Amino acid sequence: MIDEFAKEYLHGDLREAREVIVWKLDGLCEYDVRRPLTPTGTNLLGLVKHLTRTEAQYFGDVFGRPFQEPVLGHNDGAGQDADKWVSADESRAEIIDRYRRVSAHSDETITGLPIDALGHVAHWPRPDVKLFNILVHVLAETNRHAGHLDILRETLDGSVGADVATAKYLDRGTGYWEARYAKVERAAEPFRAACGVPEIG
Repeated sequence: MIDEFAKEYLHGDLREAREVIVWKLDGLCEYDVRRPLTPTGTNLLGLVKHLTRTEAQYFGDVFGRPFQEPVLGHNDGAGQDADKWVSADESRAEIIDRYRRVSAHSDETITGLPIDALGHVAHWPRPDVKLFNILVHVLAETNRHAGHLDILRETLDGSVGADVATAKYLDRGTGYWEARYAKVERAAEPFRAACGVPEIG
């Protein structure tokens, strides 16, 4: 009984996290979803592509249920980090649709196998795993990248929140956020010199 509860609980959280991932792209132009937003090239649509590869690998290959379509950057010899950026000839719709199809395939694995079903991850220190291990791993990976998307989206246009409801709750006006920013900066200011950070202006 507890096994089924744990599986459904983790699976439900994963489904919610996936929706956040896709929602974070809403309303952005093509350039903004593709362009590098950190010195290492992290970009919004590339994170969706990476999570597609992640789910295809962990809920597919690990349990002998490979996804039956090509997943760019996965088992295709495309090279390191090929799943973390999007070429000009890949459409946003294509990337998101593939993420949803791979997620549906993952859902079939999760619902069709018991939580203690055995799998194998060759590159892990303890390669023999159970579905439970993979559920926790993919949920953690998805939430980690949802956090990346949160920060990147906020820097682009100030949008915050995990969904429409929380975005409305957090819509407190620019005056509120400017005041909060200033308060946090004042609290940090006494430590500026000790860190060797020059004063602005």
